[in-house]
Amino acid sequence: METTQDEEVKSDSLEAHGSSIDECDPWNPPYPPRRPAPPDLDIFAKTELVNQWFDEVDEIIATSRRIKIIIPDRTPEAVDGHLWHVLPKLVPILDEDSVPKFLDLFNRVDGGLAWGFIITPLTLTQMVKQNALQCAKVALVGKAPQLHGFRANPNCMNRYGYFPLHEAAEMFSVDMIKLLFRYNASANVRTAGAEVIEGLLPLHVAVENTCLHKYLEDNASLSEEDLDNNQANVNYVYKIILLLCLPEMKIFLDTIRLLGEHTDNLIEELWNYIEEGSLVQSAVLLLATQKQIRGCLSCSRNGKSKLDGFHVIINRILNYIVSLENGQTGKEELKVKKTRAITALLLVHAVSQAGEDLDAYIQSHPKVLNCGLVIVAIQVRLLNVFFASLDFLEKSCQDILSCV
Repeated sequence: METTQDEEVKSDSLEAHGSSIDECDPWNPPYPPRRPAPPDLDIFAKTELVNQWFDEVDEIIATSRRIKIIIPDRTPEAVDGHLWHVLPKLVPILDEDSVPKFLDLFNRVDGGLAWGFIITPLTLTQMVKQNALQCAKVALVGKAPQLHGFRANPNCMNRYGYFPLHEAAEMFSVDMIKLLFRYNASANVRTAGAEVIEGLLPLHVAVENTCLHKYLEDNASLSEEDLDNNQANVNYVYKIILLLCLPEMKIFLDTIRLLGEHTDNLIEELWNYIEEGSLVQSAVLLLATQKQIRGCLSCSRNGKSKLDGFHVIINRILNYIVSLENGQTGKEELKVKKTRAITALLLVHAVSQAGEDLDAYIQSHPKVLNCGLVIVAIQVRLLNVFFASLDFLEKSCQDILSCV
């Protein structure tokens, strides 16, 4: 009789959180063993102790699932499948961003919106996709009585292999990104799985989608003529920066800047773009995050100032060019890689010299003006501040190459 009741309670709890316990798995974290009951307790008191222990276990597991990074999504396919039946009711509520209607729907539907102590990742993804800020906030807080203790985890991957922050980055929703960060979303989570391009940070999503903007696709695409000589390199860098300074680009740069503030190893992410020869992506990331890059390594140790991130990147590019010359790269491939590296060098130096002025200009001109010529004229005056110094940098690069 005693064993039967204990096993019945245990069965109910395991149905909620699974039978696999792994100390490295935040979905099923370790929990303390059940304390033995004193021998003089009756069956009802012993059952109460067992129930208390399972309540403690549930709370440990629920807390871990609400706050830890969860990879992969453990939501059963049947639960997510039920969400699609709920969507016709959920979508108009999220369009309206009505908290009362969302809570009423959550309280009425039988499954699909929550499972395993949390609001399902796809439910939160849908909120982010529709930019339902108020509903998302209620879900992230999780204190409304109608939620019955369920709460959304901003760091839980959905079944398609990405996180809420990736969705917000794709939408360029600065307010949603700020909300997710307020509830401890990590900017360092990466996509994974067969449904997505693996290894992408939210920062990458924002950078890559910015590069798909019509202005950049139509005017910043690279051709051999663009990088045919040193002057062409300068002209190409000049053109990219002018395009990124247009008021229409502000929301994209603001999104990337915000993500960059929370992303680890920003210099490494920038270097990856430069090494791949992705000049437009490099320019977007440089201009948006120039403040963070400038301060990445600027600190003093033993009374000596360390180089900032721009100096680190410039030195890496110079070393990379030297390694190309010393390597086994074919003649044509060497020419392309070296030319792109020199162009990246000019780009990094340009932003290092004028990035603060450019950023101040972008922030002070948030609206699209009718007269494009006025915008360009203002930008030309700003850019003239630093392009005079590019000749020196270019000559320095050539001097190093002549010594190889």
